[in-house]
Amino acid sequence: MPPFEALKLARSKNLDLVEISPTAQPPVCRIMDYGKFLYQQEKKEREAKKHQKTITVKEVKFRINVDDHDYETKKNHVLRFLDGGDKVKATIFFRGREMTRTGLGRQILERLIKDVEPHSIVEFRPRQEGNTLHAILAPKKTAAEREKEREREARQKAKQERKLAQEKEKPTSEKPATESVPETEKQPAVAAAAAEAPNPVSQT
Repeated sequence: MPPFEALKLARSKNLDLVEISPTAQPPVCRIMDYGKFLYQQEKKEREAKKHQKTITVKEVKFRINVDDHDYETKKNHVLRFLDGGDKVKATIFFRGREMTRTGLGRQILERLIKDVEPHSIVEFRPRQEGNTLHAILAPKKTAAEREKEREREARQKAKQERKLAQEKEKPTSEKPATESVPETEKQPAVAAAAAEAPNPVSQT
């Protein structure tokens, strides 16, 4: 179709004539709403960015004389970062005479690697650079696997809540219905019991 006829057709439909493949012979064009096309493209890009996960490296610092409580606290930080999909750089900084005890620092990092082994992959074993010893850990599960696990846990939690709600709706105890005895049936029984009972004898 000649360009002027295609342009005339697009204007008659209140649309735009957009060149799709300018290098083709002849060039390929399409009649469309170009403003709507740009909006849809921008919307797709926003959706794609929303689902992207930017992996950052979180640093957790230890000391060679760290006590057990402080170690457990920092280890929990490492687990939380790994669960969030971030890498972790565990660092030990040696000061002054501590450079003569680098073996203690390596033991702490090896202990940490062993403790978080179910949740992490070791990207770099403990290595020393100057007066700093560090190791880098990466999350073992991918973002998709973590999302599936969260969905599975959410479904299990909702299932348990529904089960508890159903149990609360049931009556706690069912009392057996007592049969009422008519008054006419009670009276002969009372009379019979009075007839069987001996009369008291009055002694003078």
